[in-house]
Amino acid sequence: MHAITIPEPGGPEALVWAEVPDAVPGEGEVLVEVVAAAVNRADVLQRQGFYEPPPGASPYPGLECSGRITALGAGVSGWAVGDEVCALLSGGGYAQQVAVPVGQLLPVPDGIDLATAAALPEVVCTVWSNVFMVAHLRPGETLLVHGGASGIGTMAIQLAKAVGARVAVTAGGPDKLARCAELGADILIDYREQDFVEEIRKATDGAGADVILDIVGAKYLDRNVQALALSGRLAVIGMQGGVKGELNLAALMAKRAAVTATSLRARPLGEKAAIVAAVREHVWPLISAGRIRPVVDQELPLSEAAEAHRALDAGTHVGKILLQA
Repeated sequence: MHAITIPEPGGPEALVWAEVPDAVPGEGEVLVEVVAAAVNRADVLQRQGFYEPPPGASPYPGLECSGRITALGAGVSGWAVGDEVCALLSGGGYAQQVAVPVGQLLPVPDGIDLATAAALPEVVCTVWSNVFMVAHLRPGETLLVHGGASGIGTMAIQLAKAVGARVAVTAGGPDKLARCAELGADILIDYREQDFVEEIRKATDGAGADVILDIVGAKYLDRNVQALALSGRLAVIGMQGGVKGELNLAALMAKRAAVTATSLRARPLGEKAAIVAAVREHVWPLISAGRIRPVVDQELPLSEAAEAHRALDAGTHVGKILLQA
């Protein structure tokens, strides 16, 4: 088979389309012929040499894909050769084939074509696990999403609105904010021109955000705490703004607030399977009913992954970038 390899870390040019050994499903795994894979920020970090795959995972980038099952490993039940699926991966999506633990498989939702389904698993599992399973966003509460026009952001807006929450977003510029508004965002904050702490306080009569989903990390840590409401919950899922920040514990304690930081890729198989099962139960019906849709900005051939990474690095996209095998 062929896959995107990374012989040496570097820029987008470090991604090399090469012939590699065929993937082989182990016990409790299925082999998926990849139709499409989605591009994520974690893939960029891996390309740069900052985010190694977990032990035993495929060395190739790609944390989500869609395709057809072509073989079953020992002990697999409930799935059959020929089933159309999408999958949460620890790596290996940028390839013609990938072996997937059975607990990380999802059927393609009704109304979504097979290629587009590749845009779902990573973002939906990330948002659902952090915003709902950890931060427990409730109807009527306010969610602040940093990077509202990203793949994560566009999904978080839709899911939060679907459960009856109010949504605030930060994004760069009026065009991206307009797209967020189309998806249901109520409070639009241009982080280039506005102070999100001040704006979220204005929009909530001084109360602040009940839940904040943050992809920035250290750079926003102190201001995120300032923006939290009483009993607020900050969920950190990215480090685009650095890894070390100063936390004002007195401010956190005064608000009886909580800070969590999670990574989906390195979680044990059982935890991933539990998240995937929750997503299938709670989110898949919303997608099948047409209440939630993946937002896809561009589609490129898998062999042109370097161009997809250049587009992601440029930051002009809204939603997801897909690679088609």
